[in-house]
Amino acid sequence: MGRVNRVDTAHDRIHTYHFFPTEQANDLIKLREAAEAKIHSFIEMLGADAQLLTEGEEISHDLFNQLFAKSTLTGEDEHQESELEYLNLIRKIRDERPQIFEQIKRLAKKARSARIARAGDTAPALLTYVRKGRLEKFFIAEPDGGACELDFLATARMLACDPESPRVEVGGDFYPLLARNKAAFDAATAEDGDAQPARATRDAGAKLLQRLRAKEVRNFPGYTEDDEEFVRQVTRLLEDGALPRPTLKKLTEAFKTEAHPYKLLGIMRRDIPIQFFQATRAERVRLNFNPREVILSDLLAF
Repeated sequence: MGRVNRVDTAHDRIHTYHFFPTEQANDLIKLREAAEAKIHSFIEMLGADAQLLTEGEEISHDLFNQLFAKSTLTGEDEHQESELEYLNLIRKIRDERPQIFEQIKRLAKKARSARIARAGDTAPALLTYVRKGRLEKFFIAEPDGGACELDFLATARMLACDPESPRVEVGGDFYPLLARNKAAFDAATAEDGDAQPARATRDAGAKLLQRLRAKEVRNFPGYTEDDEEFVRQVTRLLEDGALPRPTLKKLTEAFKTEAHPYKLLGIMRRDIPIQFFQATRAERVRLNFNPREVILSDLLAF
């Protein structure tokens, strides 16, 4: 297609023909499903400037801009942070300071450190990365409050510091705060009946569920089969309480100003990380008998 549909082409319209196996053969080799899955992943990351397989595909005409945008190439954006920015930082450390990279890679589990809190940060407070199998969560605990779950970008911002930042002694505040973060992780990953999510999380999830269960959203005739399955998956995630509070908050805010099912669908595809759909978070927890592991903790001291 790219050989024909070029800038300055003499043709006003380009026709592309795709040849698929018969239904019986496709049942065996799943060629169509594989092609659609790859195209869907590509469009989710970059957008598309044409319909590739079916007439029902959503398209956007800013693919070129996205491909060559500063945020795509460097992970930097004037208005929005990206996980790519931190990935590039890790690569820079790997290439320019290989000894430090090797040290970080070989850190023992339960690694902990302490440093003086920056201006504006609450202190003392403990930031903890906890994992159970492939399930990962980040929590911050303060002496006068409970433990609050953070998303990846908020965690990365708090952990970021200069290599020369002085380390201070881990004081007596560490273990009580760590216990709060562990308890918050257990509550967030408990099976049905073992624990209830925080009220704010329950309320946010219930409001989103109400929107998705509304007839005009649930039975919207413009959905493709993939769209319908996506909405069902999000509904299951909300029913299981599997989405973290920061994601629920982002969705709730975005839903306030949108009503059209297509717009809501786009918001959910944008704001819910794709790893939640590899298997629902609740299913992974129920099937996952791995022990809880504290990977690292960072104490923000006075």
